[in-house]
Amino acid sequence: METPLYSALLNHANAKPLSLHVPGHKNGAVFLKEANHLYRDILHIDVTELTGLDDLHDPQDVILAAQQLTANVYGVKNSYFLVNGSTVGNLAMILSTCEEGDEVLVQRNSHKSIMYGLQLAGVKPIFLSPKMDEEYHVPSYIEIETVREALDLFPNAKALILTSPNYYGLSIDLKEIVTLAHGHGIPVLVDEAHGAHFIIGNGFPPSAIEAGADIVIHSAHKTLPAMTMGSYLHFNSNYINQETIETYLSMLQSSSPSYPIMASLDIARAYLKGIIDDKKQGDIIKSVKDVKTYINSISGIEVVESIDPVVHNDPLKVTIRSTNKLSGYQLQELFEANNINVELANYYHCLCILPLADSSFIINKLKHLNLSLKKTERPYKIKAKSQEQKGKRIQSLDIPYSHLKKYKKRIVEMEKAVGYYSAEAIIPYPPGIPLIIVGEKITTELIEKIKELLELGVNIQGDHHIKKGKISIYMK
Repeated sequence: METPLYSALLNHANAKPLSLHVPGHKNGAVFLKEANHLYRDILHIDVTELTGLDDLHDPQDVILAAQQLTANVYGVKNSYFLVNGSTVGNLAMILSTCEEGDEVLVQRNSHKSIMYGLQLAGVKPIFLSPKMDEEYHVPSYIEIETVREALDLFPNAKALILTSPNYYGLSIDLKEIVTLAHGHGIPVLVDEAHGAHFIIGNGFPPSAIEAGADIVIHSAHKTLPAMTMGSYLHFNSNYINQETIETYLSMLQSSSPSYPIMASLDIARAYLKGIIDDKKQGDIIKSVKDVKTYINSISGIEVVESIDPVVHNDPLKVTIRSTNKLSGYQLQELFEANNINVELANYYHCLCILPLADSSFIINKLKHLNLSLKKTERPYKIKAKSQEQKGKRIQSLDIPYSHLKKYKKRIVEMEKAVGYYSAEAIIPYPPGIPLIIVGEKITTELIEKIKELLELGVNIQGDHHIKKGKISIYMK
């Protein structure tokens, strides 16, 4: 399988050159002795923009070739390697498409990086509330009727920003929505971070790329064999200026990009193409089904599947809930007690992400889980009925981003914040979807949700005063 960037790095390392350049570890010659056994091999390819290794910010050789091979696999005009995660891709696609004051339609259950991009661009976000999934009790997808209504209410909107799939792997075919948006002359930007593998088809959900989206962001490191922070930006638009995208990527990405991360993106693409060429999709699907069947045979737990007829469940995302009234957090504890780390937990269940490969080895590990569950009797009473955000289906911020500088921040007790506007984003992490966004009105219900999350020990990013029972608000 062709891997131009990785092969060039390998040839460089095999030549064992003398390093008189950055980084300071000098191809691993200078390193802490106690850590050298873990890092020594990777340090040989942790280099800089040397002759023959190309430049991410002006690719003309092996990086360009690797990116072109990626674009070919995904069937797009251009693909770009991201070394700062999908976050930098989300920021770049928003800043490249929207200008200050533009009205932009945005899915409310988007990742925090989308919200930050909107704030940086100074746009007027119009938030579209997603449908709640009955089985998962989490926000799922934006309905076509919601998009149609939003386009009628805001005919001057400059872009539609969607998140698909959600963190739990639930997605829909976006073709109809993309066609509708293009009919109104606006591009569709999709954070498909968890769907980098969808393009292989044959049992996997349809990709936003196949639906005709203009820009699609993929966190390759989430489901493909790429290093953490390795992501792709796929460009396939007639509405957006390609040079503008490249300019923002150059501005936002590190001027010293990681070659190990970039090489892993080259490798991940080759791995993906190998699955397609060898038609291994069916084997992977069968392996996943075997794991799910085994989980369902364990007393006390079961696999959750959406019953929504239009929803596609990503086979790699396995959501597990208790049949013995345990919370997802308690299930997570039980898994960890058996030395099994899950992706995340919430009130109802915990999420596991299976590999894009034969998963049969997982069953042997799960055999130890059954005994632990039988010994556990700690029922947890769930207070919150769902993670649904109550309010209008289509709603804009009460305070435009451009006006926020006119307000002063004040830290108050959470109970006294009700009715005011949040000066900080409150983000349970994972999954990184803001419970409260900057400029959003704080309600009693939101305060109660924050308190419960804190009681459960959920990690909350954002306001540093939250754990002290306080929150930052805007006041005139």
